[in-house]
Amino acid sequence: MFVPQLELDKLTLNSCLADLPTHDFEIKITSLGKVVSEAFHEHLELPGVLITADDKIIGMISRMKFFEWLSRPYGLEVFLNRPIQVLWEIMAKSDKNLDTEILIKRYLLLSADCSIYEAAELALKRPSSFIYEPIVIAWPNGRWRLLDIQILLLAQSWLFDLAKQAAENANKAKSEFLANMSHELRTPLNSVIGFAQILCQDSSFKPEHQERLRIINRSGEHLLSLINNILEMSKIEAGQTTLNQTDFDLHTILQDMQDMFCLKVQKKGIQFVLEPDSELPQYISADEGKLRQVLINLIGNGVKFTDKGAITLRAKVEQAAENNQYQLLQLEVEDTGPGIATEELDKLFVPFEQTTAGHQIKQGSGLGLAITQKFINLMGGEITTTSTVGVGSCFKLSIPIHLSSTQAFPDIGGRGKVIGVAPEQPEYRILVVDDQPDNRLLMLDLLVSKGFSLLEASNGREATDIWKEWRPDMIWMDLQMPEMDGYEATKQIREWESQLESPAMATKIIALTASVFGERELVLASGFNDYIMKPFREQVIWQKMKEYLGVELIYEQSVEGNGKKLEKTICCPEQVNSEDLSAILKDMSSEWLAELHQASSQLRGKKVMKLIKDIPPEKAVLAAKLQSFADNYQFDRIVQLLG
Repeated sequence: MFVPQLELDKLTLNSCLADLPTHDFEIKITSLGKVVSEAFHEHLELPGVLITADDKIIGMISRMKFFEWLSRPYGLEVFLNRPIQVLWEIMAKSDKNLDTEILIKRYLLLSADCSIYEAAELALKRPSSFIYEPIVIAWPNGRWRLLDIQILLLAQSWLFDLAKQAAENANKAKSEFLANMSHELRTPLNSVIGFAQILCQDSSFKPEHQERLRIINRSGEHLLSLINNILEMSKIEAGQTTLNQTDFDLHTILQDMQDMFCLKVQKKGIQFVLEPDSELPQYISADEGKLRQVLINLIGNGVKFTDKGAITLRAKVEQAAENNQYQLLQLEVEDTGPGIATEELDKLFVPFEQTTAGHQIKQGSGLGLAITQKFINLMGGEITTTSTVGVGSCFKLSIPIHLSSTQAFPDIGGRGKVIGVAPEQPEYRILVVDDQPDNRLLMLDLLVSKGFSLLEASNGREATDIWKEWRPDMIWMDLQMPEMDGYEATKQIREWESQLESPAMATKIIALTASVFGERELVLASGFNDYIMKPFREQVIWQKMKEYLGVELIYEQSVEGNGKKLEKTICCPEQVNSEDLSAILKDMSSEWLAELHQASSQLRGKKVMKLIKDIPPEKAVLAAKLQSFADNYQFDRIVQLLG
């Protein structure tokens, strides 16, 4: 009897019992016990024998059971010289008088096409006295064979390793695909948002054109957030999401939220109310990107479901009761939407799940709140939800933060649009390396107009050649490029710098990448000084240049001036008509109305802003509308309202 060896490398995830080596040793029920004993001694790999009668299988005796019974008193004398039927009947009766059919089933009978996974699971569920017994396999040709349980478990272990490797390969392929998709999606968005930011600062455009540019910029930001949602969920699943703790301006983020959603709430005829605590600190340390995305997701969700009333964003900071090492940023996003039924609250944070209201409006991917919860948990915080059907919902989140000093912000001294480099400074040479011409043109427009000397390269090889000849002060380096990528180019530059006599004059190299799967640690370990994601904000570029080059910039001061404290603001719907505003204006003093008319007629923006601040809180609708006109230089509309 030849039994093939188990060849593990030939097994696949779809393998079944037919792919495993089995044994087909059969004996007649009239065979003597010594025949079985001889078979077991001659074939040490034989796990058992099948017992047949009239060409039908009636039982099975395993090697372990056979020698166990032979070891009993008079076992050798009784069972070796008598038909195997004697031993079989005694074994059946000893097991609680089970008949042979039930006894055979307890040994487990399976078809040859049963999967290895299923067979192993079923085998290990047998009674303890049978767990390590062979399995009887029925073949399509009507024959029966025996499978050693050790062979089955060895095959199962091998398939577990195969499945693990397949899952790892699938995750790797998925990560590579998403990294490429991230780069392909975010690269054109970098140009859209970047050029929109530059054009918004061009005072030659008419106010209505500037407003359209701001709409393009906000739409680009919104599209970016949608792309981020999908890519971030994939990063979370792949375990590639990490915290990026930085110092940032909390007031700016909150104001950005209102600016971003103001147009949407106006179109829906609702309000966006920003209610910061009077003692809310301006500068904090946390993961700015994740906090921003959390707010975008929550506020966007509220705007989507609210058709009347308001979206309210509240913010305050409290000392953590159990730990003096950090504070807690308490945020609330409340809406007056349809509300969520109690039984549906559990669905809110499940990926791709949507509530009844979500299905009705047929918008969204069902990922926003799932990502929100995972981000908050990653930051060490928590989120809770309260909701009343027909009234609205409120999301409350608490995130641990640290307070930052103004020293962490080198550009605090000058706020507003950058218009140039301060006089009596060295000529700063900047090299922009990117395989996308649009991205190079964006940096060209941004930097050359401010007085910087700039060269460009389309790949790492060109960049290294330019570095040898020109020795730039700073390089903005893309990571993914043909011929030579940013990693290799930076490595070569750092090697050459190490051979110079003045290593202190090393070029500052900052990575600019559109891939959300780029590892910050890997970038910094590769010789880069810093790392910025595309699409980037113009302010970040200036901040990094001040930080690494000490560049002194000239700012065009805003009308509102510097150091403005964040206060309660209301973004109101456009549906407020002129008659309503005129009626509210009549309640203002005649002196105030006269001053406003004169300031608006003379296009005196600062004076108009100052007068708007005198409007009492109960007339917030009027203040918000006048503020909107003033921000867009529509002083003629203010004059029209005043009659």
